[in-house]
Amino acid sequence: MPLFLTSHKTPIGTLNLIAHEDVLLGANLSTLSALKASLDEEDRTREIKEMKSIPIISELISDYFDGDLGALDAIKVRQPGAHFSQAAWKAMRKVKAGKTLSYADLAERAGSAAAVRAAGSACAKNAIVLVVPCHRIVKTGGSLGNYAYGLNKKEWLLRFEAAL
Repeated sequence: MPLFLTSHKTPIGTLNLIAHEDVLLGANLSTLSALKASLDEEDRTREIKEMKSIPIISELISDYFDGDLGALDAIKVRQPGAHFSQAAWKAMRKVKAGKTLSYADLAERAGSAAAVRAAGSACAKNAIVLVVPCHRIVKTGGSLGNYAYGLNKKEWLLRFEAAL
């Protein structure tokens, strides 16, 4: 079964999506080549079929930008990464729209309170932007911290979700 690839216009730029059936494997705001490079070894060898939209996933992304902030929670995801990163991404998915979490709290929820830098690294390595909501992770004290696609996009998303 081929992977499905599409690009989705959003208020923060073009969101590139790649999925295997109904499981989102990657989402970014940069390039298709970076999206493909984020896949695990097995998925990189699969045929890729470009589509106008990916069933279910594209609809849920549209629903999110139309104001249904919980729509992304229904998207299944899978991405390669070490044990701590997997735990951090799982913890990120539990942070609801309209809320933020500090990098320190993320480290604790991922199983290692001392691993604050690793929590930041998990955010930086997240290959499924928006759906695995690394934009909801901020510095202790509430300053935004970093965001791979620019702080203006992180700020827009947090304002859209009423977290700022």
